[in-house]
Amino acid sequence: MAPVTKKYYASFAGNQAYPMAVFNVTGKRLSAEDASTQADTRGLWYNTVTKKICGNGYDQTGWFSYTLNPVGLVKNINFDKEGLYQPDAQSVGAFNTATKQVLFLKGSEIWWYDTSGTALETKTVLHWGLTAKDGIAADEHTDETPEGYNYTSLIYTGVAGAEIGVLNIVDKQVELYNIKTGFLSKKLQLPEDAPTEASFNFAFTNGMYWLFSMDQRTWIGYK
Repeated sequence: MAPVTKKYYASFAGNQAYPMAVFNVTGKRLSAEDASTQADTRGLWYNTVTKKICGNGYDQTGWFSYTLNPVGLVKNINFDKEGLYQPDAQSVGAFNTATKQVLFLKGSEIWWYDTSGTALETKTVLHWGLTAKDGIAADEHTDETPEGYNYTSLIYTGVAGAEIGVLNIVDKQVELYNIKTGFLSKKLQLPEDAPTEASFNFAFTNGMYWLFSMDQRTWIGYK
C-alpha cells in the first residue's frame, strides 16, 4: 500500500503485458481491466524516500518506478536501472524501510542492495525453523532454500527482532526471523485453506500478510 495515495498496487508476474491493478482500501479495483505492468515484474514496493511505487523485474529487466496520475493510477513506467541488480533471475525484492535498502532471498541468504543497486558484502543467513536457543544446524547449507518454503520471496515487517518473514507452504505458516541473527522469532499460523505457493504470491503491507490465490485470482490478507 502507498501511504500517500492510500491505495494498493498489485502486479502479475510473468510478462510485461500482464495485469497491473490498483485498489482502494475497501478492495475496489480502480484501474482499467487492460492496465498492464509494463515490465516483467517480480518484486514491488513503496520507496519511503522517493515516495514512489518501485519494483524489480525478471533477470536483466532491472529496477523501475511508476509515475502516477493525480488520482493515484499508473501513468507510465521509468526504468531506473537496467541489468541484473539482484541475486538471480527470479528474485523478488522487498524494501527495508529502516535502512532504505532492497532485500532479496537467495537460497538461505538475505542479500542486501543499496539504492544505487550495489550488492553489499554483508548477508544474513536464515537458520530455517531454528531459534537462537536451538543454535545452528550441523548440516546447514546456504545455497538452497529448504523444501517446503517459498523460495523466491521474503517480506520485511519492520517489527523489532522479527523483521524478516518467509512462507512455510507445508505447515501453512509465516515464520518471522531476526534480521541480524537469522534465527526464528515467531510463527504465525495460517488457516488450513490458505493458498500457499512455492514461488511469488507472498507479500506484506499495511500490517497485513498477503497471499495470492491462483484459483480465485485474488489477494487475501491476514492479520
